[in-house]
Amino acid sequence: MTDLQEQILKVLGLNPTISLSAEKIGRLIKKASADDFTPLVQALAKLEREGLVEVTDQGEFKLVPQQEEIVGVFHANPKGFGFVAYDDDLPDIYVNPDHTAHALNGDQVKVKILRAGDPTKDQGPEGAVTEILEHHYDHVVGEFKHLTMGNFIGEILLKDKKLTNYRFYVTDQGLNPQDNEVVTATITNYPSDEAPEIMTGAVTEVIGDKDEPGIDILSVVYAHDVPHEFPQEVMDQANAIPLTVQPEEKVGRRDLTDQPLVTIDSIESKDLDDAVVAWQLPNGNYHLGVHIADVSHYVKPGTPLDQEAYKRGTSVYLTDRVIPMLPKRLSNGICSLNPNEERLAMSCEMEINPQGEVVKEEIFPSVIRSHARMTYKAVNKILEAHDEKTRAQYAELVPMFETMADLHRILLKHRHQRGAIDFEAPEAKIIVDETGHPIDIELRDRGLSERMIESFMLAANETVAEHYFKLHVPFLYRIHETPDAERLKNFAEFLSVFGIQMKGDLSAASPKMLQKVLKDVAGTPEEQMVQVMMLRSMQQAKYADEEVGHFGLGAKYYTHFTSPIRRYPDTTVHRLIRWYAEHGTDAAAKAKYEPVLGEIAEHTSMAERRGIDTERDVDSMKKAEYMEDHVGETFDAVVSSVMKFGLFVALENTVEGLIHISAMQDDFYEYIEKHMALVGRRNHHIFQIGQPVKVKLLRVDKDQREVDFELVNPGEAPVTKLRAPRQDDRRGGGRNRRRNNDRRDHRRHDDHSRSDRRRDNGDRNSYQINRGQTRHKGDREPGQRRRRHR
Repeated sequence: MTDLQEQILKVLGLNPTISLSAEKIGRLIKKASADDFTPLVQALAKLEREGLVEVTDQGEFKLVPQQEEIVGVFHANPKGFGFVAYDDDLPDIYVNPDHTAHALNGDQVKVKILRAGDPTKDQGPEGAVTEILEHHYDHVVGEFKHLTMGNFIGEILLKDKKLTNYRFYVTDQGLNPQDNEVVTATITNYPSDEAPEIMTGAVTEVIGDKDEPGIDILSVVYAHDVPHEFPQEVMDQANAIPLTVQPEEKVGRRDLTDQPLVTIDSIESKDLDDAVVAWQLPNGNYHLGVHIADVSHYVKPGTPLDQEAYKRGTSVYLTDRVIPMLPKRLSNGICSLNPNEERLAMSCEMEINPQGEVVKEEIFPSVIRSHARMTYKAVNKILEAHDEKTRAQYAELVPMFETMADLHRILLKHRHQRGAIDFEAPEAKIIVDETGHPIDIELRDRGLSERMIESFMLAANETVAEHYFKLHVPFLYRIHETPDAERLKNFAEFLSVFGIQMKGDLSAASPKMLQKVLKDVAGTPEEQMVQVMMLRSMQQAKYADEEVGHFGLGAKYYTHFTSPIRRYPDTTVHRLIRWYAEHGTDAAAKAKYEPVLGEIAEHTSMAERRGIDTERDVDSMKKAEYMEDHVGETFDAVVSSVMKFGLFVALENTVEGLIHISAMQDDFYEYIEKHMALVGRRNHHIFQIGQPVKVKLLRVDKDQREVDFELVNPGEAPVTKLRAPRQDDRRGGGRNRRRNNDRRDHRRHDDHSRSDRRRDNGDRNSYQINRGQTRHKGDREPGQRRRRHR
């Protein structure tokens, strides 16, 4: 702020109840000459734009009463405006381009309210950023190009969608890369009033030539700041761990090596972290044993291995590679439950009755030996195809697999009876050649064996969570909170447009209410559309040190116990189990972990979102690269979302792309918000979510992960009686209408370009269909991706 502006605010502050003319203000601050008048008026105009002063009807100026400033996260839109998110339940604060203070996407900012929201008009508050507290970006990644301009040696071509409006000039204070090399650079100077679209900094690392295989994926890894190289001290500690179980390590553990435990994983899996066994008991109940690699035995608190695992939080799976949470000596070696080798495990043994209820459980450290390394494909051949050759090969195990299938059906029925919600979406595997170029996209089959293992892992996670909750000890949980009543109300209103009724009390929603909706629309054209909108109405699953249950699973208790090789929360849960077994559950024992579990929950939730964002960006990039070879071809597709600016469509291979409204030239299309539809003004053809269409691929931009289509036969779309409201009927006048349109444009486009950010302004809701990604088999939460397990 300039000295002149500060003088003006001081004078107005001394006279807060009255307004003053520009001439009067000039006399009071001794700036009354003709030469001073123009700068004075400019300063007053700037203060008005910043919301610090207001102009009265008489053309005089008055100080705007200052409200308490709010701290939140700024979410930018390429058009220049943005939103500040500061509360999960309150509307985000709209910030117009003049009031952003040059904040970048993700910056933590202070904002003051300029205009309160009006719920009756579906209008949120408007504010101005007053201070950037913490920059989200401290470095950038992109392609280097030489140039000579003053002290600058080059420019970095930024690939991040949120930074495409900015230019980054490289100073001579760091490395001097070659043209076309992908580099990282620290940001020294951020956008300012003097250079609103410029950032500068020095190159700190050269990732590699942009055309070198694998550099495209590595650049995404760097952009998301994912740790991917193990420090030497971590590798030294890992390499010192024996590759076989030592006799002294078996002391105090239950020997289960005679039980016929098996691992069941995908063919490419290398880190086998769970083994299962089942049999029927004489009383008609079932014994289910879920035995998980005891990573916590090898990863001790405070060691370099532990610190690095905590920093990473999760393994990240990227098309043709994995960034593991642990070094391979552990993940693929001593911690992997390889067949016919003794391994240390944390075991959860359950007795389950024919109604699917766990009536007895034991959780303890053990020594196990896998009796077979089974694949999903082989078990599906046994259980579904009844392949005689495969059944003969595993004749000794076939009866157990059939018992497992029976138990799975019991557990599945039990989950459905309590209301667990299960979304089915196509999943894809991107096939690449030796150079990393995608050559095919295969849809994954999810057979009985995959669902069976999922049931067993869910049962173990629930059992462990309930056991320790009832011991009243500090613990780490995986929670999924009840959806916000307002969001559910909006979802119910959306359903009513299509004649679908959601029965029940929306202020006390139950999973069964939503399960019933999915059952009612199963097999109808509206099914996919309803799934998408339901997912958007839900909360985000996360880790917490207090149990509130898992809404989507319909579970009162839930944790992550089954994947400690790839998730730090699971390792923490194992650590807690051992701690309470060795030290009891008195006040002193509880005091050990109680102060740190909240921080662990918050950090690992953040690391999970970082990993998901990285995986999604790589998948989107590789799908776009695959489609580059198919420009001009036609495809069958389904409308996956409808915006004011066009249609998003999904191909059968899960690739998604945009049909921009400018490419819909057969008519003038108008957006009907209430029905989430585009309707032609002249011919009245309608386009809605779930509608099949035929499209032609127009353009692909791999760097921006954008795929653009056009409609092939728009005249074949259904005709509707719906009509867009007249311009005069639309809410708010020209200025407000443009502002509201900008908001909707921002919200819905962002919901697709970065669908794991908070809903509407990003995603408060990772509980969304995420095509083309595969989470670990065992503990998939409904609507979330199953991760590839390697």
